[in-house]
Amino acid sequence: MLVLKIFSSLVFVFMIYSTVQTSIALNLFEHLPTLLKDPWAVMTLYDAYFAFLFFYTWIFYKENNWLLRILWLVLVLALGTIAMSLYLLIQIFKLKEKDSIEELLLNKK
Repeated sequence: MLVLKIFSSLVFVFMIYSTVQTSIALNLFEHLPTLLKDPWAVMTLYDAYFAFLFFYTWIFYKENNWLLRILWLVLVLALGTIAMSLYLLIQIFKLKEKDSIEELLLNKK
């Protein structure tokens, strides 16, 4: 699990850093009309959001509370990989040292 902790932490930190850096360099709302004219930019958004939804199916499976399910859906759709890596970190840190990958992936509540 240490490898997953490190990997998820690195992704989380890098995504926050790169999002802040990009936001400082370029205002998305001003640049959005230009991006939406580019078919590859639009396709990349489709690709990203379908990946977010695939990951979210695991969150939906893991969480039994409807409020948490809705909250995580909003977070994943708004923050993407930042929210997904945060969710994975939370799940990993809930594990006990003796727990297996099954404990991480499966809903055993």
